[in-house]
Amino acid sequence: MLIIPAIDILNNKVARLTKGDFNKAKYYDTTPLEIARKYEEAGFQWLHIVDLGATLDKKINILPTLKEIKNNVRIKVEFGGGIRGSSQVKEVLNAGADRIVIGSLSIKDKALFADIVEEYGADKFVVALDSYNERILVKGWTEDSGVSIYEHIDYCRELGIDTFLCTDISRDGTLTGSNTQLYRKILEYSPDIKLIASGGIGSIHDVLVLSQLNIYAVIVGKAIYENKINIKDLAKIGSKENNTLS
Repeated sequence: MLIIPAIDILNNKVARLTKGDFNKAKYYDTTPLEIARKYEEAGFQWLHIVDLGATLDKKINILPTLKEIKNNVRIKVEFGGGIRGSSQVKEVLNAGADRIVIGSLSIKDKALFADIVEEYGADKFVVALDSYNERILVKGWTEDSGVSIYEHIDYCRELGIDTFLCTDISRDGTLTGSNTQLYRKILEYSPDIKLIASGGIGSIHDVLVLSQLNIYAVIVGKAIYENKINIKDLAKIGSKENNTLS
């Protein structure tokens, strides 16, 4: 299981939300580059970088930060936030992102999403399954799309997408543990996908529980910043698993 530490950025600062609520944003006394260097030193292979402000501004705000990280840290980056068209995909890839997480676009404009996947290649994308009660929420988790996780997996698989990031919104930022029941159900439905788990991780124990499932990767964010998990201990778990995943 690959372990991917998260760097969420809001107002050019490292921040975390609780259940996607911007009114509950908490900022941390470190820069994105400083924390990226710590993750590199610890031995992580990937970073999960999110432009939180893109949800509100409807534009990508952190391209300079992404470039700075990629120019100074030898670590792969998956980027999420604010992707609404092909031009933004191109900008993010040119800034150094290795793959892009797309959520709302894949639901709201399927024709455009299919064109983008064909243009850049399915391996460049991770589809976000931001879910509440197994239904996908869009527009910064404010709108129920009416589409189930399973319907959307089927659609994206037809386009060649095999990597999915599932966040249980009810647990995101709560440090109360991940929804292992949901992840088991998804993998039973579609066992051949690469499933990335996100939301609720609060301890090393939570990570170890997920490692017992056939999960491709887990994203850990707030637990690190709140000192619930030591990054060196976290990196050791990843190194004991299949750390050749890419």
